[in-house]
Amino acid sequence: MTYDALMIVSFGGPEGREDVIPFLENVLRGKNVPRQRMLDVAEHYYRFDGKSPINDQNRALIAALEREFKAHGPALRIYWGNRNWHPMLAQTLRQMRADGIRRALAFVTSAFGSYSGCRQYREDIERARLEIGPGAPEIHKLRTFYNHPGFIAATADRVRTALRQVPPQRRDSARLVFTAHSIPFAMAEAGPYEEQLRESCQLVCQILGRPAAALVYQSRSGPPSQPWLGPDICDYIRQVHSSEGLTDIIVQPIGFLSDHMEVIYDLDTEASSLCRELGVNMVRAATVGVHPAFVSMVRELILERTNHQQRRALGTLGPGCDSCEPECCLVARIAGP
Repeated sequence: MTYDALMIVSFGGPEGREDVIPFLENVLRGKNVPRQRMLDVAEHYYRFDGKSPINDQNRALIAALEREFKAHGPALRIYWGNRNWHPMLAQTLRQMRADGIRRALAFVTSAFGSYSGCRQYREDIERARLEIGPGAPEIHKLRTFYNHPGFIAATADRVRTALRQVPPQRRDSARLVFTAHSIPFAMAEAGPYEEQLRESCQLVCQILGRPAAALVYQSRSGPPSQPWLGPDICDYIRQVHSSEGLTDIIVQPIGFLSDHMEVIYDLDTEASSLCRELGVNMVRAATVGVHPAFVSMVRELILERTNHQQRRALGTLGPGCDSCEPECCLVARIAGP
């Protein structure tokens, strides 16, 4: 099958203080979340003058992919559409239609399968296509890539870089911890999120030659009565420090491809502050961002669909599928952050 373009599909984020409340209203539309909770989350953004890093990091990814395509192909135009802030998906699809794009691949900036990380993006794309109406480009989402060699190699390299910031005599004993965005139990049970995360963590540790590392969660946002995946990163740090002692900890947000607000607030602000309070040396490993192995992986995922290139995957779970079963990750609507 032939394609005219690649569309980067992401969550979106505010670019300034005046964007914060409208952005959060988009995120929470249709969800039973108290307004005070929204205002509390808004304060996280205001600490950074209302600007999330996610949009600039998507721009950097697009620039890196344009260089990759120019050097190695394929000859695809790149577009960008977000779920919750400009450029919105419908706006992007409307521009694609005007440019004569008839069929495009979509790279969603989420490595793991779940309702919010995969299925909902598919639904968002279809909803935007319906809004555009006749002539809306046909969009095919690229597969999940949590176990792709490019993603694993890029993540492992970010951890190596972080380890170099620990004194040599303490590197072997430094505790490695991976984090991902927590989701409700009901959502986790409906999809492969936990299994895929654990597989990715294990694969990175194998490459690094390190023992199995802990997988913990962050950014829980539901009501206390609703069970979400845990343990929380800060609870984990307190527990390990209390029971075993903790000198150095490497925190790698494997569940995020770039620095979202959740990363710079929940890890770089809250978890980092807790570690300083406890006298623990915390080093936050970078997200994969525009690591060359990751950028090359995106190109490879495209060639799987256009040139029947080999579908590479590490571990035991095999490569992800190009299209999901109708019931995959289907879960009743759950209150958001």
